[in-house]
Amino acid sequence: MKQVLNVGIGGRSFIIDDDAFDRLNSYLDAFRNRADMGYQTKEVMDDLEMRIADIFTESLSSRQEVVDISLVERVIAQLGMPDGSYATGGSSYKSEPANWGLDAREHPERKLFRDTDHKVFGGVCAGLGWYFDVDVLVIRIVFICMLIFGSIGFWLYIILWIAVPAARTSAEKCRMHGLPATAENMRKFHNC
Repeated sequence: MKQVLNVGIGGRSFIIDDDAFDRLNSYLDAFRNRADMGYQTKEVMDDLEMRIADIFTESLSSRQEVVDISLVERVIAQLGMPDGSYATGGSSYKSEPANWGLDAREHPERKLFRDTDHKVFGGVCAGLGWYFDVDVLVIRIVFICMLIFGSIGFWLYIILWIAVPAARTSAEKCRMHGLPATAENMRKFHNC
């Protein structure tokens, strides 16, 4: 009989078996040691835990389902390490991901967020540029033309500013750019 623990990950509560808990702890410790972010390590680790909690929530059918070692291994294979390597076993690393049904070439669907890191006013144009994969200058020129030839540009910008959420976490910034939310990609956007 396996023991199960009730743990908090990324601000959410999960039931996890003993083996999975030990494996997840060793991964988080190895990640923390390899992150080498100095004073920002806590924020990176908080983002990583929130991403792990998101994946657990998506994978579990109910809150009472137990997180097992196979799910933890799948999450570790998906997220990898901050230097781009993939964690396997206890402390050894290899350069290719384990095949857990995840396609490394698969890119998640882009999601519309306001890009407050590259904003002029509210980040709407920058967010639209990332979403449509168009240079932000083109989007800004279109909004200026709509403003000059009628007030629709102003009102459209205000509506989008209110309706579109800002990309605050590293995982949201990855989704805005159409990148998988791996540890390496989340580290790229943490400094922004």
